[in-house]
Formats: sequence, structure tokens, C-alpha cells
Amino acid sequence: MNDISRRAIFQMMAALPVLGACGAGSPDLRTIPVILDTDIGGDVDDTWALYYLLRCPQLDLKLVATEGSATPYRARLTARLLELAGRSDVPVSLGPNRDEWDGPQSGWVGDYQLTDYPGAILEDGIEAILSAIEASPEPVTVLSVGPAPVLAEAIRQRPDVFRNARLIGMFGSINLGYGGAEEPVAEYNVVADPGALRTLLSAPWQDILLTPLDTCGLIVLDGEDYARVHESDDPLARAIIENYKTWLPNVDWMPEGHDPAQRSSTLFDVLAVELAYNESHVEIETLPITVTDAGMTLIDREGGVPVRCATSWRDLDGFEEKIARLLTKQA
Repeated sequence: MNDISRRAIFQMMAALPVLGACGAGSPDLRTIPVILDTDIGGDVDDTWALYYLLRCPQLDLKLVATEGSATPYRARLTARLLELAGRSDVPVSLGPNRDEWDGPQSGWVGDYQLTDYPGAILEDGIEAILSAIEASPEPVTVLSVGPAPVLAEAIRQRPDVFRNARLIGMFGSINLGYGGAEEPVAEYNVVADPGALRTLLSAPWQDILLTPLDTCGLIVLDGEDYARVHESDDPLARAIIENYKTWLPNVDWMPEGHDPAQRSSTLFDVLAVELAYNESHVEIETLPITVTDAGMTLIDREGGVPVRCATSWRDLDGFEEKIARLLTKQA
């Protein structure tokens, strides 16, 4: 057993009885236990989502489970972000894919290693997810904001565990595509692993709520809201902007001339965090959803799985203002 594994076991055992730790770790039984299942380190919106989650006192982050390829890189990024935020009480788990990747936020991660993290590093991501749900006397909210092969495998191995959980996922495209385009598309988190989403939708969750591109694909901070974050001295806001500016030159899908001093990229994943405790900003419909092999999420009145979907906005401006306010600690 290596030092990381030994330390992880003791810290995970110590953490399991603790319920309701919110922003600064103080107990509050009214908070919602949460697992963040994320492919952080690809698109920078996962970084925004993690720090937004930490600023929501209604949510109690129990585990960050890294997904997809190159999970050591993703876990190193997560661990450094958590330590900077003073939240090394949160365990970080790795998926089975241990490929090396010089990802677009590697410049910010620097020489930070998993052994530097004061908290628990859990090397079996599947078991980490299952254990976190089983250990909770209250239903756990699983926030799935990327392709989800690790979460799907946990469901395949022990589906009954998920009776003590609900799913909020950033998946799909119902009526709108990227950037509000009028035709739905195969959204990345689905097309990367359609079978994983089918498995997620088949599990015995207490509830499923998806935020497709119809809503999450429209979240971009600019103007006064973005300036509040960009100019803030708050350490979490500073880390977000540092990551954003590190990430931007290393991806090929952003429009030429995009100015990180003026606006954010699309903050898809942040809405999933908000929906864990507040649905007031969006309209929600229950729709019968089928996932195709091509990664489309289609309304299928005959064979679809009934899923609650956030399909339109009630107050996008209000939510964007809230993102800026929480990330800069302005009440």
C-alpha cells in the first residue's frame, strides 16, 4: 500500500460520519450532500462550477470524482483548486484511465503533485462513488458534468446503491444547440459516451434532472458581472481567471479574438450546481428521452425514459449576476 492509499483510507474513514459541512467546514444538517463527477481540466467551465459549488452554503461537497481520460492530471488540478480554497477535507478520486496529458490548464497546475494534497486521494473512483453514497444517511446529489464512464460503471456494478441518490446532469440538446442555435445537436458529454448516459438514465435514482444546451449553453458572463469576477481580489475568483487565461490559448474551439478580459467562455456546468438546490431560474419539463448512438437526446414518446429537463430560462440575467456575486463573496 503506497502512502497516498494509506492516507486516503484513514482520511476517508474520518470524514464519513461528518454531515453537512458547508463553506468553512462548519456543521449544518440542512445542507445537501453532493458528489461532483467531472472531467475537469478539458473545458474551464468545470473549474468555475467547482468554485461556485464551494460558495453555495446549501451544498456539502463529499467527493470530487474525476472522469474520462488522464485522470491524474484532472485530479492534480482538482486537488490544487481545493487546497487553495481551504477545502482539503474533500476527497478526490481517480478513474481507471491513467494516461498522461499535458492538458490546457497544466500551466496553472505546474509542479503540483497528488502527494502534495493534504486531503484524501482515492485511487478507485468507482468504489469512492459507491462508498460516499452508502455512507450518507441522507440522499446524495450526484452532479455529473462530463462524459461519465466511471459513474456508469459504478451503476453497472451496484445499481441498488443509487436508490439513495439523485442525478443532476449536464447532458444533451433538446430544442437548441450550442450558443442558442435553433437546431439541436449531439452535445459533447453525450456523444463522447452515449452508452454511459443510457446507463445513468436507467439507474434507480430518486430523481433525474438534466440541464441541456437549451439552458446551460447560454450562460456567458460579460459586462458588469464579468468585470466583478475579473477584477476581484477574492482568491477563488483570481484562481478562476488565472485558469481561464491559461486555458484559452490551449484550446482550438474558441472564436478567434475572444478576449478573456471582457467575457467568460460558456459556463455550461455551473447551472447543474445551482439546480442541486434551486430550480427557480429555469423552466422544467418532464420529457421522454432516448439517447442515440450518434449522441442525440431525442424526445421519444413511445420508448423514452421520463426525465426532468431544464428547457428554458426564467431569469438568465439574475443567475449570471448570482454567479458573479457568489464568486466574489458579495452578499
